[in-house]
Amino acid sequence: MTESPLANKPNVVVVMCDQLRAFEVGCYGNPVVRTPNIDRLAAEGVRFEHAVSNNPVCMPARSCLLSGQYSRTCQGFLGNYSAQQADGTSTMPELPEDERRFLLDPTLPEQLRAVGYETTHIGKWHVQPAPPRVGFDYSLYPQVHHRHTAQTFIENTGPGELVDGFSIDYEAQAVADYLASVAGDGKPFFLSYHISPPHMPLDDAPEAYLHMYSPDQMPLRDNVWCADGSLPYDEHWFKIYLWDFLYYEQHLPFTQQLPPGFDLRHLLARYYGMVSWVDAQLGRLLAGLAVNGLAQDTIVVFLSDHGDNLGSHNLFNKGRLIEESIRIPMIWWWPSQFRHQVRHDEVASLIDVMPTVLDLAGGHSPACVQGHSLAAALRGNGNGPDHAFIETTGGEIGVRTPGHLFGLQLAADRQTVADEGGCFHDLVVDPYELTNLHGSTTLATVAAQLEGDLRDWHHETPIRTSHAREALTAA
Repeated sequence: MTESPLANKPNVVVVMCDQLRAFEVGCYGNPVVRTPNIDRLAAEGVRFEHAVSNNPVCMPARSCLLSGQYSRTCQGFLGNYSAQQADGTSTMPELPEDERRFLLDPTLPEQLRAVGYETTHIGKWHVQPAPPRVGFDYSLYPQVHHRHTAQTFIENTGPGELVDGFSIDYEAQAVADYLASVAGDGKPFFLSYHISPPHMPLDDAPEAYLHMYSPDQMPLRDNVWCADGSLPYDEHWFKIYLWDFLYYEQHLPFTQQLPPGFDLRHLLARYYGMVSWVDAQLGRLLAGLAVNGLAQDTIVVFLSDHGDNLGSHNLFNKGRLIEESIRIPMIWWWPSQFRHQVRHDEVASLIDVMPTVLDLAGGHSPACVQGHSLAAALRGNGNGPDHAFIETTGGEIGVRTPGHLFGLQLAADRQTVADEGGCFHDLVVDPYELTNLHGSTTLATVAAQLEGDLRDWHHETPIRTSHAREALTAA
């Protein structure tokens, strides 16, 4: 099919998966995992070697992407939103609110819609408020955050419909149908396509991916080993990885015992299978663009909301100021405009996506946007930001450069910098963060500069205190 120009405005597809760290992708150097479609995107497009989540937890990260702002500004709090219940407890609601109390400034879909784009969201949402309230003309998303079968899907703000099979397949088919419907209509589109894996539950996947990798194959990071030479083991967290809320909330009988011999290598093998499942969905998207004659005129951005600790430093899940939590893949692909590059001098982050897309699409970034456009770097005629700021649910704040990570700990008020809890890592010499240089004389000048930059950012970056509340979960 012949490809046709779209009034000089490219289509834009942002593919965000959940909890995929850069270290488990082939084009980022992993020798075992099979990610041919992600690798193809990188081989034909622009890959940022250093890309980070500005807040390595689901809702804050996704809010950063939509708003181009840090979570302290766009949300007013640093974690996942929890609603107060009548009995005094707090729970994370499955459905987003209809009232727009968060993401109050113009969002990416709103700015694109203002310059003629049709805006659609398909897949995981986990943002407050609901998609129609922040600029999406159409949305289709699962009600339950952490399951891949027996899923109810919400269309716009309707009552929801239970679908058979794996929700990831249902979403991929919805994307394929959408691409076929917009082909040739002459109007540019923005598609936000969010894929739930490799986020747990890792046991809720097709058999082919559950057993795709042997535990014996698993490469282990140098920072997973305990002091006694053993591998980290946590029965509680392993059960969460396999079954999520079916274990810790519903206490279903089959979740009470781990499979015989289950250890960190088995966990990694399941995680790798989920990564390959994500890769297959990206392949379906790319095929849909090609068959509908949309590939040349479409920007595809592939990234993740945050990483996964997976036993590094004896930690599991995410939400920490360490490489395993914050490092994400970020690849930009636009066949008619971008040549292959691997960018090493920038530190790209989630808040940079909005200004970059608007720059490339002829839109306008409002003054409230805190990210920076990567467009010059993508075109190979300039550079992007050489650092990124990060904050966490636990109050760690940090600045990441291509070669260093410097961090401080906030006190309980999330305003004051505490006296303890700082970190400083030379990531060129010590990529696994085994030696904390904070307070030492090593690279003291570099540390002092980064500390000054971080403190200035903390004091100058607006916190939307009128909506601030503590996040009660990082799940």
